[in-house]
Amino acid sequence: MTKATKTEAAQSGTCPMCSGPSVHAFRPFCSRRCADLDLARWLKGNYAIPGPPASPQDLNADEDDQAGFGFDTS
Repeated sequence: MTKATKTEAAQSGTCPMCSGPSVHAFRPFCSRRCADLDLARWLKGNYAIPGPPASPQDLNADEDDQAGFGFDTS
C-alpha cells in the first residue's frame, strides 16, 4: 500500500493494512493483529526515513558513546 493510499485509508476509516473497516479501539487499524503487523514492519526497518549515508567518523563516535553504557562493542 502506498503512502498516499495509507493516508486516504486513515482518513476514510479503513485499515491501512488490510483495507477493512477500522475499529475505534485499534484505530486506524481494524484489529490488534493489523496493528501488530504494522509495528513489526516499523521494528524490522521496513518503514524508514531515508537520510544521508553515515560517515566512518560518525560510526566510530557511536561506538565510543556506547562504551560506557554496558554495550559489548567487541
